[in-house]
Amino acid sequence: MRINSRANLSGSVNTTITVQLQKLSLFIAAGFMGLSLSAQANRAHQTQHDNQDLLIKLAPGFTNLEIPGAKIEKITDSWVRVQAPRSFNQHNLVADPAVEYIQPNYKIFLPEDYKIQDPLMRAALAKLAAKNLAKELTMDSNSIVDNPAVPAAPQETLGADPLFSKQWGMINIGTQAAWKVTRGNPNMIVAVIDTGVDYTHEDLLPNLWRNPGEIPDNGIDDDQNGYIDDEIGWDFAKNDNKPYDLSMSILEILFKGGNPGHGTHCAGNVAARGDNGLGISGVAPNVKIMSLRFISEKGQGTSADAIKAIKYAVDNGAQVLSNSWGSEGEDASEGAENKALREMIQYAQDHNVLFVAAAGNGHSGKGYSNDTDPKPGYPASYSNENIISVAAINAQDTLGAFSNWGQKTVHIAAPGVVVFSTTVGNKYSDVIVDKLGFKATWDGTSMACPIVAGAAALYWSAHPEKTVLEVKNAIIQSAKKVPILADKMVSGGKLDVEALLKF
Repeated sequence: MRINSRANLSGSVNTTITVQLQKLSLFIAAGFMGLSLSAQANRAHQTQHDNQDLLIKLAPGFTNLEIPGAKIEKITDSWVRVQAPRSFNQHNLVADPAVEYIQPNYKIFLPEDYKIQDPLMRAALAKLAAKNLAKELTMDSNSIVDNPAVPAAPQETLGADPLFSKQWGMINIGTQAAWKVTRGNPNMIVAVIDTGVDYTHEDLLPNLWRNPGEIPDNGIDDDQNGYIDDEIGWDFAKNDNKPYDLSMSILEILFKGGNPGHGTHCAGNVAARGDNGLGISGVAPNVKIMSLRFISEKGQGTSADAIKAIKYAVDNGAQVLSNSWGSEGEDASEGAENKALREMIQYAQDHNVLFVAAAGNGHSGKGYSNDTDPKPGYPASYSNENIISVAAINAQDTLGAFSNWGQKTVHIAAPGVVVFSTTVGNKYSDVIVDKLGFKATWDGTSMACPIVAGAAALYWSAHPEKTVLEVKNAIIQSAKKVPILADKMVSGGKLDVEALLKF
């Protein structure tokens, strides 16, 4: 996300507040895209006071653990989550023959952190709110009632997408020529593993994956997959069958941090319905979106919930996973040592499933090399062969200032600056907020990642016989070479869907 401050602030704002807001804009320009040092310190402080939250791999031949006083949850056949008091001694587990490996249940975050940390800048915004000058911000329509019912599949409508001209990214990568080959197979499923999806949105509703083995709202796990009434996916953050993209008002996000509707924006990039006379079109406008929520409205989740979401997607037929989340470099050892997550990505590879990941948004809004930085972004930098790591470019084919790169670890670039897509509340935009001198646009490798996920689904629709590694290779080899990207990524260029469909 990029945020700017315009000079023409309201005349009722006093000089002190104006100066503070000017400082605020400088702060935001310098680091709003990334995770601030104070945000990192706050996270570390919170972790110290939490109960122990562990992921434990069971040794071969063991199916569970018994630990008095601990809450134990089975995550996969070989991993369990253990929540125990801080006083619990992990060393007692080392000698347990049932234990093969122990790690923290690492926190996972959105690449974009929106909370203002500086107290003076927060005070300036608080004064605006106190004067009721920020009423529009507090009333922002991103605040939506939780858990709406899942609407029935709508009747098909036809017509040109009236807002397609606003999607510079779709035009930039050659989708219109690619759609002459295919608009996507309706049986192709892309799992959007994120903050959830506004599944009531007019342009996403027609392409929602519907679980064929589940009878909605009968309170029975009809397909016996372990999830009751999982009609369109699952919410692993709240453990229910309504994976709605619960977002917060802009003012809440600026003060507290959180989700502005991240998953819904990503979902539109993948597969907003095309040629239905409404809104926009995703890269693969006829494929299905599986809605999986593991990141809460607070903008964070856990490795355990990410693992469960990935496993659900693989086990229920998704072939492409869109993952705009991870560690943005502040916890390098955590990312590198997240054995449980790496094994689940390998599980996806073993089932011929592609894992598309955002390359990361750098340190304090400034991109860096995932090849050489001591704190590269994860999971994008893992060595699993089924991962495609995606950087972000603007309309001039220049790498976004915030975007990570890597000649060895980042594979391709895609549009990720001022990206127009679906937003929570049945809306469309490339702007998160543009009020009272604040302008924040939808920028990030988070936006580029689902565009590549959609391209993969489109190619796989035309070539269902291909393996996951063949699909990955086709995306890389068909990329359009961009001189400025030559030494920045494996492909040396940007996504070219027209060339991909001819590959």
